[in-house]
Parts: sequence; structure tokens; C-alpha cells
Amino acid sequence: MNRRQIARIITAVATSDGAGVKLKRSLGQSPGARLDPLLMLDEFYSDRPEDYLGGFPSHPHRGFETVTYMLAGNMLHRDHMDNRGELGPGDLQWMTAGRGVIHSEMPQQRDGLLRGFQLWINLPAKEKWRAAEYRDIAAEQIPELRRPGLRLRHLAGRLQLPSEQSQSTGYINGTDGRQLSTDPLYADLQLAAGRELTLQFDAGHNACVYVYNGQLSIGGRAVQAGEAALLDRGDYLQLSSETGADALLLAGRPIGEAIVQYGPFVMNSADEIEQALRDYRNGQLTDSGKPAVNDSH
Repeated sequence: MNRRQIARIITAVATSDGAGVKLKRSLGQSPGARLDPLLMLDEFYSDRPEDYLGGFPSHPHRGFETVTYMLAGNMLHRDHMDNRGELGPGDLQWMTAGRGVIHSEMPQQRDGLLRGFQLWINLPAKEKWRAAEYRDIAAEQIPELRRPGLRLRHLAGRLQLPSEQSQSTGYINGTDGRQLSTDPLYADLQLAAGRELTLQFDAGHNACVYVYNGQLSIGGRAVQAGEAALLDRGDYLQLSSETGADALLLAGRPIGEAIVQYGPFVMNSADEIEQALRDYRNGQLTDSGKPAVNDSH
């Protein structure tokens, strides 16, 4: 069996999005900083209200999925399909934009800590025109494994811990049999100082590990907080930490298609991007054609 090693490390860069929300972007900071099918990973993390109060007012998406995972604070989602969901600590939101979504994501607090992540996952060409879908998963619905020196929240996908003789399977919450073509894997790992961990998942998946607290070691190479380690192919992954660490494990089946992105639209050709822009201007981006949501709250 082959162990996965680090192929490349991407250091997150400070940027802003929405109405001035401060964040750090690792995957997706440039067209060359992607890992098919993973397009972008943002971490928002601040206890300064001026860094997040503007939120993400009404905006469109087409051609991919967004996955929002909260660690602290509260965020309200509203969209053109009349969905409304408030995400709190530990909650997860899975939104498939497909043909088109117009939505907003607004903080529901005036002070305090807001921390979380948003991951963008590409859709293959045949699925970019599917109807939009939305789902909130409450923190208590997410399977969690606790062992001495280890806490693992299994947000999506199939994952095995051979040395622990414990296996969790499924999509999103471990019980939903519906599978996406990219078969995404998403796990939140907390390792204590001196802990080692072996994980096994689909050898054909592209994968990365994003450290958000502390430091991890993969194959003898250190990964610091704010770094995304892109992994090569292999049958298993070994992690260790001398200091303790919190990290996200992200993986998915590669699509292998051309990617053309213009802001919130991710398609396969420039012509499709132009069509998305026309559809949005003409009020035809979404299935229902409803107007953008009102962000007052």
C-alpha cells in the first residue's frame, strides 16, 4: 500500500469578499491553486465586528456547490427559493447552485467571534444545469468519533480509520445514501499533542489537508496553521502532531473538464460564462426567475 505524501503546500492569503468580509483564501486564490474538483476554500475568522458585519449580500452562483461549515457565531442564509436557515456553531450547509441560485449570507451578531469555512466544489458539465438544492445539517446530526487524543467530525463522504477499527460511511451526515458524482469527503479533525492518526479513503480521490490551528506533520513535512497541503495519490494518509492541531480533510473524485470561472460563475467555456451573465441580467439565472432576496434583517 502507498502512503499519501505532500505534493504542494498553498499558504492562505488575506483577502476580502462580499461587503468587505475579511477572510483567508487557500484553494482558489489563483486559477493554478485548485485541486479538481475542489475550487476554493475560504476561512473567515475574526472577533472584530468591522471585519464581518457587511456579510455577503444578495449574489448569484451557477455551476458548482458551496459548503459552509461554522465553528463560532451565527450566519443567516436566504435564497430565491424562499429557503431560510440560520447556521450556528458546528452546523453545516450544503447548497448545490446548479443552473442558478441567488442568495445572501448575513451574520446574525453585532459583536463576538465569527469563524467558519466555505468550500466550493465543482460540478461536471452534465450537472451544471440541474435544479438548485439547499440543505442545512444541524451540529447534532453530524457523526462524531472520539478517542483519546482525537475528535473527528465526519461531515461528508466515506472514511475509514484502519487502526481504530471504526468506519463511517455515507453522504453529508453518514446516513443519507444520495451520492454526488464527485463523491466528496469532508472531515474536521482535532489531534492532541503526540497523537498519530491513519486514515483510509478512495485512492482515486484528489485530497488536501487544511490546518487551521496548531501544526501537523504529513510524511515528515510540517504543515502550519493557514496552510493547505495538497496530497499525491495513495491508499492511506498518516497524520501526526507534536503540538496539537485542528485541520480539515477534503477530498473528491476529479472531474477532468475545462474550468472557466468569472466570479460566482464556474462553467466549461467562455460562451457559457457569457450566457450566465446574460441570464443574470435578464432575470433568467434561476429556475423560478424570482428577484433577488431582500437582505434586511
